[in-house]
Amino acid sequence: MDKVGKYEIRDKLGVGATSTVYLGFDPFAQREVAVKIILQEALRDVDKGRLYRHLLVNEASLAGKLNHPHIVQIFDAVVADDLSYIVMEYVPGGTLEQFCSPEHLLPLERLVEIIFKCTRALEYANHLGVTHRDIKPANLLLAKGDNTGDIKISDFGAAMLSSVDQTQTQVTGVGSPAYMSPEQVRDLPLNHQTDIYSLGVVMYQLLCGRMPFSATNHFSMIYQITQSDPPSPSTFRNGIPASIEAIVGRAMQKDRAARYAGWDEFSHDLAQAFRNKQLSSQVQEVPDSEKFETLRSLPFFREFSDVETWEVVRVSSWDDVAPGTLVMKDGEPGEFFCFLAEGELAVSKRGRRLHVLSAGECFGEMAVIGGSTRMRGADVTAQTRARVISIRADALRLSSNACRMHFYQAFLEVLSSRLTAANARLASL
Repeated sequence: MDKVGKYEIRDKLGVGATSTVYLGFDPFAQREVAVKIILQEALRDVDKGRLYRHLLVNEASLAGKLNHPHIVQIFDAVVADDLSYIVMEYVPGGTLEQFCSPEHLLPLERLVEIIFKCTRALEYANHLGVTHRDIKPANLLLAKGDNTGDIKISDFGAAMLSSVDQTQTQVTGVGSPAYMSPEQVRDLPLNHQTDIYSLGVVMYQLLCGRMPFSATNHFSMIYQITQSDPPSPSTFRNGIPASIEAIVGRAMQKDRAARYAGWDEFSHDLAQAFRNKQLSSQVQEVPDSEKFETLRSLPFFREFSDVETWEVVRVSSWDDVAPGTLVMKDGEPGEFFCFLAEGELAVSKRGRRLHVLSAGECFGEMAVIGGSTRMRGADVTAQTRARVISIRADALRLSSNACRMHFYQAFLEVLSSRLTAANARLASL
């Protein structure tokens, strides 16, 4: 096979029960893609053909709708009697299944980082009315093979769409029983909390290299999911902080009222584990989860969407500076602007202090957005130990239109508040 539609076929990536996935190339977009071709005999199967067609149409209907940095994008879909296929973003790093055995466990900080990103992506999908219903390691892909890349959630074929009657989208026989919530194995009405439970199971498995429940048959598995409590993850792996075990335990609560009510609570607890340095006192890099949570807490980024906030995470630099450090120098070119995440900075001109910056304030933006005058107008020096977030001017210019618009909108609000404060000071003289 050399071509499917406009896509050039270059290699076979994998074969499943109902489809074959190929590495393809889109000559128009000039990018590699994954082309999943559905086996026509599966769609004609007497017993399960109708289910397979439902899953295919379900996934195809999401083409172009889920645009998030941690969700595999669906670019194109064709459903026809002679050939059916879905064209997706190519993610070369493999699935998280490779880290589900005791001898190949991820470091705790990397594991929690991955789960945090999944919570943000699934919250985004939930806001669009999409519940995945088949969260498992095989559907969580890594962007790079060396375990340094981002995570990507794939395979929304089993998804439940709020825009469609749930009796049409909640189909018996979809999902993987070992990862299903108690309400899902009982065929009860579902909401986003079923995905929270499933992600809790994935987190448990990645923590200790085994499933929370082990059974020899389907009925035994259902009984354990609905009636039994799993062993503590620390039974199988030393060094798991109690706070992390508590997060897994709450995500996997059988009673939905005791489970995380929403994704924001789940992700907040994961980020807090980093913030309190409960994972490792040796962490040198600021985790992406902490960056995301910090940006979301700053008033400047109030109107930024999750997607735009992740964009800022990717282009920003984070530095912890000691007291006395000169962060910006009067008269130098303004090639970047900053936000103060923690600590205090002093703004001065020729030795005279003008202002003290506190956490949440931005500075240095005038030299970036000031047209032809791109020079610093004052010194900025750390008064205490401080965490400074820097964004280069060229990164701002190359950001998405929506992200750039929100930056300039927030800059105007900052300038307005500064003018108001200056007028108030003048009026008091």
